[in-house]
Amino acid sequence: MRTYLISYDLAKPTRNQHVLAQLIMGLGEKWARPLASTWYVSSDRDEVELEAELKFLLDDEDGLLIQAVKRDAVLTNTSLRWFRQRRPGLDLEAGGNVVAFPAPPAPEPTEPELPFAEAC
Repeated sequence: MRTYLISYDLAKPTRNQHVLAQLIMGLGEKWARPLASTWYVSSDRDEVELEAELKFLLDDEDGLLIQAVKRDAVLTNTSLRWFRQRRPGLDLEAGGNVVAFPAPPAPEPTEPELPFAEAC
């Protein structure tokens, strides 16, 4: 498994930006997004396969960078938090980083709520 830096520059930022993000999140086992259009993806695929998955969303004026990297990185004014790829049927773990939307309702309290104190 390799870690890849994927960065893009869209000439029309509102065109395909969300679809491109969804596709990038699904390219490997895990991903991180330290900057708006910069991603790290951990994948078994090579650079050519990753490009083939993304290039149909890009126009001639758009730019795409895919580069295999080492795990070390210098991050200034940002952080790197890895997320697992979302998969259908994945059991959500308590305290995990996958959140299901809409969020399930909060459990009912086991004890009745106490009344507020009244001012004298």
